[in-house]
Amino acid sequence: MNNNHVTVLEIDSQAVLHNLAYFKQKLQPQTKILAVVKAYGYGSESVEIAKIVQDQVDYFAVAYSNEGIALREAGIKTPILVLQPQIQNLEEIVKYRLEPSLYSFKIFDAFMKLADETPLMNYPIHIKFNTGLNRLGFWHTDVPALIAELKKSNNVKVESIFSHLAASEDPYERDFTVGQINNFAYIVKQVYKHLGYEPMIHILNTSGIINYPQAQFDMVRLGIGLYGFGNDDQETAQLKNTHTLKSIISQIHLIQPGETVGYNRAFVASQTTRSATIPIGHADGISRRLGNKNGFVFINNQPAPIIGNVCMDMIMVDVTKIDCNEGDEVIIFNHQQHVEYMAHKSETIPYEILTALSQRIKRLVKR
Repeated sequence: MNNNHVTVLEIDSQAVLHNLAYFKQKLQPQTKILAVVKAYGYGSESVEIAKIVQDQVDYFAVAYSNEGIALREAGIKTPILVLQPQIQNLEEIVKYRLEPSLYSFKIFDAFMKLADETPLMNYPIHIKFNTGLNRLGFWHTDVPALIAELKKSNNVKVESIFSHLAASEDPYERDFTVGQINNFAYIVKQVYKHLGYEPMIHILNTSGIINYPQAQFDMVRLGIGLYGFGNDDQETAQLKNTHTLKSIISQIHLIQPGETVGYNRAFVASQTTRSATIPIGHADGISRRLGNKNGFVFINNQPAPIIGNVCMDMIMVDVTKIDCNEGDEVIIFNHQQHVEYMAHKSETIPYEILTALSQRIKRLVKR
């Protein structure tokens, strides 16, 4: 079914390529790049992002198997790492030639059983170690048992060993992050010593690429940076905005003094006010915290504050001082600083602003 919604998220392919090139120049020539396209490509469109960069990256990563399947069904041939596979999905992972991250003995044993029964031969897997994030991953003490099981079988081959940094963007946590990197290096040394071959290793995310170049190892994982955010004002200034969210004015009202706008009568006009209603709301990812003049949009290059409460499908904005008409274009955001402002006012981070964008919003890729 065609999406004819008037609220549109424009994805700038040239900006994506610029951001990829910016991070590439920070890397050693031999360092591979894994592009993270989980969560619909950080709220954009994962298949389109993958098509834009597929010839310039070595790997993709998704969170769940269905995200990887969507890429395969769209014709993406690049290797795809599934960061959080579930036992129920392992057969599908094999069917679509996805590569699972195995992070516990429960899922490791389940995949080894599947690999033996199928049977598979040298199927690529990835082993994740926990070095301090305490979310997913084997412990360093698990290395001997893991090696013992891996050496029993030629059904699988470890393609990479990796871990995840907990606070790579925080300069106050530098000692902790360096400790994570050192712990990871120790684990890798033990694996290399006993496994019999040397898989790729990787630990750096976007902020890690920026702040810990000494830990590039064989590959880095580029996530939020691909979409224009460096988790640092100076770095973000070097990147280009990839997401532009637009809508239109559905209707304009003239509100008299004492009249109210929206649910719970949250806005009370103190003077004659022109309000414009826009077809986007909290069901589309606009936080209710942005209501009551905490957030704004741009109409004819002028800021229009959101008045009253954010509704499920609509917001109302004050256009009293703006020359505009019904049907005029509305810019919800079109640069990183506006997204960061929305995140600040919503008490969250840019990641959530982007990934919360509803799938009912039309996606349009600018080539």
